[in-house]
Amino acid sequence: METQAQDPALWNNPIEAQKLMRELSREREAVELWRKTSAHITDALELAGLDDPTLRAELQIEVERLEKDAHKLEFATLLSGDYDRDDAIFTIFSGAGGTEAQDWTAMLYRMYARWMEAQGYKTEVVDLSDGEEAGLKSVTMTVNGPFAYGYLKAEKGTHRLVRLSPFDSAHRRHTSFASVEVYPQVAEAEAIEIKPGDIEIDTYRASSAGGQNVQKNATAIRIRHLASGIVVTCQNERSLTQNRENAMKVLRAKLLDIQREEKEKEIAALKGARVKAEWGQQIRSYVLHPYQMVKDHRTDYETARTDDVLNGQLDDFIEAYLRSQVGL
Repeated sequence: METQAQDPALWNNPIEAQKLMRELSREREAVELWRKTSAHITDALELAGLDDPTLRAELQIEVERLEKDAHKLEFATLLSGDYDRDDAIFTIFSGAGGTEAQDWTAMLYRMYARWMEAQGYKTEVVDLSDGEEAGLKSVTMTVNGPFAYGYLKAEKGTHRLVRLSPFDSAHRRHTSFASVEVYPQVAEAEAIEIKPGDIEIDTYRASSAGGQNVQKNATAIRIRHLASGIVVTCQNERSLTQNRENAMKVLRAKLLDIQREEKEKEIAALKGARVKAEWGQQIRSYVLHPYQMVKDHRTDYETARTDDVLNGQLDDFIEAYLRSQVGL
C-alpha cells in the first residue's frame, strides 16, 4: 500500500487515492498498536524473569496495561465490517409523543454528544430542527474518528423513554419514542451518481438560531430523491452552497446504505437465511419511573445506572451488541 501511495499516477483517480490513503493510515495505526503491545509483553516478561519483590508494583502496572491492550485488540476483532473503521453520519429524530418525544430527542443528543466527546471524536452538526415547545425535532451530525461507524451502528433503531412528564401538569407517566439512523461516511459514496433530474431541491429560511444572515436569507435546503423518496434537509451553515454540499453528502451516504442493505439481503437469500427487518425496531428502553432501568432488547443487557447511561456511558451496551453479532 505504501508503494502504491508513492505512485504519482495514483491521484489521477482522486476517489481511489483517498480510499487508499485512508486505508493505509488505518493499517499503520493497527500495526503500531500491535508493536506497542508486543513491546509491553517483552517488558512484562523481563520484569517477571527478574523475580525481584521490589519490582512487583512495576510489574503489576505492566500487567494492567497489557489487560487493557488485550481488551482493545479483542474488541477490534468485533469491528471487521466493510465500513466499521469509517466516519459516520448520525441522525436522531423524534417519534410518537409530541413535545415529550422532542425533549427525549434532545436528551439523546446530549447523551451521544457526551459519548462522542469521551471517544475523542470530532463532530459537526449539519442540520438541527428545534422542537415547537421544547427539545428537538431532529439533529444530524457528522462523526469523524476511528471506528465511528463500527461503534455507532449498534445504536441504530428506536429508543423508548418512560418517565413522569415534566410537561404534564398532572405529572403523569408518559412513553416517548425517538429513532436513530447511522450511515458510513465513505469515499465510495462520492462515486454515486445523482443526476439533476433525480432530485427536487427546495430552499427556505432556516428555523434554528444562526445569526441574522441565516434568518433573513433562504440558506436552508431540502433535497428529495425521487426514486427512493429520501428527503434530506440541511440548515446549519450560513452558506446555501455549503448546506447543499452537506445535504448531498448525507443523501449519498443514505443511498450507499440502501445499496449495502440490498446486497446483504441478496446474500442472505442465497444462503437461505431469514432477513430481519430492523427499520423501526425498538432496540432499547430507558425507564425512569416507576423504577430505574435501561435495557437493550436485542442483547438483554441492562443496568439500573440510568443517570450514567444518559450522561454518555454507553460502552457496555455497544460492546454487548457487537459481541452478540459474532456469537460471543
